[in-house]
Amino acid sequence: MESAAEHLTPMSHAAQNRCFGCGPANPVGLHLDFFLAEDGSVVSLGEIRDTYEGPTGYLHGGIIATLLDETMSKAVRARGFTAMTRHMEVDFLRPVPSGKALRMEGHVTHNEARKHWAEAKILDAEGTMLARSKGLFVEVQPK
Repeated sequence: MESAAEHLTPMSHAAQNRCFGCGPANPVGLHLDFFLAEDGSVVSLGEIRDTYEGPTGYLHGGIIATLLDETMSKAVRARGFTAMTRHMEVDFLRPVPSGKALRMEGHVTHNEARKHWAEAKILDAEGTMLARSKGLFVEVQPK
């Protein structure tokens, strides 16, 4: 899944972050770790446990959408912007297995003032695309 030549830099998360996708302080969260790739895209590698299944052996569609949303959001954050999802589209291409190695990739495609467009995809260990998304994120002022 990760090529030998790939150089990924860990993205940091605040210790008290309760984000469902990446927050270490959320006891029921997904605890995703994200990395910045050399091309400016973001990558998350891991397995999502069966707690988040829909049909036995496969992730619930809402969790798949969450993985894609979180990946796009991190791609925007990697550019230095704090933004929230305004709109997103998801293509569920194949069932996404639980408890198996997955790779999420995301990148920003366009920026215009406070608006940021991004895309993300979920791949299995063989590199087959299982789901993809595109979304619009709008900058917010952090508290």
